[in-house]
Amino acid sequence: MYGKKVKLRFLFLSLILAVLILTIFLVLKSLEDNVVYFISPTDIKELGEIDYDKKYRVGGMVKKNSVSMSSNQINFIITDLKSEISVKFSGVIPNLFSEEKGVVAEGFLKDRNFLNASKILAKHDENYMPPEVKEALKD
Repeated sequence: MYGKKVKLRFLFLSLILAVLILTIFLVLKSLEDNVVYFISPTDIKELGEIDYDKKYRVGGMVKKNSVSMSSNQINFIITDLKSEISVKFSGVIPNLFSEEKGVVAEGFLKDRNFLNASKILAKHDENYMPPEVKEALKD
């Protein structure tokens, strides 16, 4: 019915497709453990079970009058205007970090109300311009 040439082409294309599917599966499977999902304080309250060994990335706004700094750590509250979570961080905070601004804290949950952060990322709006660029535009 089909010639030898057609059967070889079909076999070759099937083999390429199988290798491609296997490669995509392996890449996605390896990324599964390394992806850190962004969740809000409300999402944390609604989680069924918390994995305390998993790194979480919590985002929202820094609550007004919630920032307290000591010599080597900063404590603040992240809110999404429905729920709140307290955050403790030791390290250098970003320049854009301030009250009532967007922030993402990455770290490990101690319970549903407390995050021990290992990294702080300050978010900015689309109109943000680094000070160096602002200065250059003025000149």
